[in-house]
Amino acid sequence: MDDEAAIGAVVDEMYAMISGPRGPRDWSRQANCFHPDARQIRTFIGPDGRAAFKAMGQEEYVRDTTSFFAENDFFEVEIGRRIDLFGNIAHVWSAYEARTALDDAAPERRGINSIQLFKDPERGWRITSMIWDNEREGVAIPADLAG
Repeated sequence: MDDEAAIGAVVDEMYAMISGPRGPRDWSRQANCFHPDARQIRTFIGPDGRAAFKAMGQEEYVRDTTSFFAENDFFEVEIGRRIDLFGNIAHVWSAYEARTALDDAAPERRGINSIQLFKDPERGWRITSMIWDNEREGVAIPADLAG
């Protein structure tokens, strides 16, 4: 498998791991896509109207999202992808739509995952860092990623 296909498979696994009907997720799948030292960073607009973020390791992410996934159907579907590759590092711009059902007429929200990967000699391509933001007034997914 070439590098771009391997990177694509890692990104696909990440989406598959978090998507599904309400109920527990198989967190053992994190090893298929995330490096053990990876950070996941959720951005948001705080109550004061300022940009903020929450950085999490794998276990923190599990703790932070388990109750949400237990109570909610959630499907995050990739609608556009761009891969930039240089040696043993890669960057993926991955545009997504979040839905409560795959056949929803309109997504609940859309955004972009900015994903950095490292080609680990033992594990292959793994996500080392992922930060995401959602569309909102004044912030739109670029046309080349909008699907």
